[in-house]
Amino acid sequence: MYDTILSLITAFSLTYLAIPSIIQIAKVKRLYDEPGERRSHTTPTPSLGGIAIFAGVIFSIILWTPFDVFGDLQYILCSFIIIFLIGAKDDISPISPTKKLIGEFLAAGILVFKSNVILTSLYGVFGIGDLHYVTSVVLSIFTIIVIINAFNLIDGINGLSGSIGTLITLTLGTWFLLIDRVELAIVAFSLAGAVMAFLKYNYSPAKIFMGDTGSLLIGLICAILVIKFIELHRVIGDSPYAFKAVPAVAVGILILPLFDTLRVFITRIARGNHPLHPDRTHIHHLLLDFGLSHMQATAVLVTVNIFFIGVVIYFQNLGSMKLLLIILILASLMTGILFYLVAHRKQNKGLNA
Repeated sequence: MYDTILSLITAFSLTYLAIPSIIQIAKVKRLYDEPGERRSHTTPTPSLGGIAIFAGVIFSIILWTPFDVFGDLQYILCSFIIIFLIGAKDDISPISPTKKLIGEFLAAGILVFKSNVILTSLYGVFGIGDLHYVTSVVLSIFTIIVIINAFNLIDGINGLSGSIGTLITLTLGTWFLLIDRVELAIVAFSLAGAVMAFLKYNYSPAKIFMGDTGSLLIGLICAILVIKFIELHRVIGDSPYAFKAVPAVAVGILILPLFDTLRVFITRIARGNHPLHPDRTHIHHLLLDFGLSHMQATAVLVTVNIFFIGVVIYFQNLGSMKLLLIILILASLMTGILFYLVAHRKQNKGLNA
């Protein structure tokens, strides 16, 4: 347990101390995220915060992880480096969504084939239990890529991606600690510590953004943790910390990035656009259009995510299919109400103009 606390403190300290220097360098080299039609900020802001997050996470994991019980760590670190290089390149000189996906496939492939980060069962969802190896590989790579991009896509307002990432890693990290998987808890708490330090500079008025370097790394680590969370239920048996309806609980923990990404992807594909083509149709954009500030919108969405975590834990005895249906209906209903409120507000503003 002490190692996990120390990993959080180490990652927090290194990231906190590194960010002012990164801000200064970004200003000198004019490495800004410029305001634009789709942007939610109005002043040029450095977007290299992910570099400090990456440094804090990597240093803390290497320092505190018991390598004798985490033989797959070298491959996980390799996937981190690939995602870091993709994100840093995109933050400095934007690359195409296709090139991003190729890098993400490579990172996901390393995790699946070399680090055993793989889904082997659906636990009865759609009546499916154990999966064929090829199906496991395809599903696992798809899941990793979706979660990586989910965090990238919600990183549109101050504090949101970092706050949700912190909530998820602290939740999963605590569970790993309870079942005595310290090595995974260290990964989770290292990211939580680094992101918490970053948030000090990212809450409005934001002095720096995490950029793709940060959001892609958060997504990758959350993907690793949630797949391990699901898979470990095959071996922990009658542990008092084992959940029923594990797939539904996992989706509930990641509900905001997963649901928003699913909704936005379906909308974009229906319009004939690339699913990674940027627009202003995310839930956080709707909250801004409703009149909330960045911090108010972030607080609302973090609260909603906490609410869904509570729902899936409380109703886990219903079974995965029923619980998945409930959280999908709830999320759709809440989004529909928000759409209505935003449209009503715009209509009233138009009448008063």
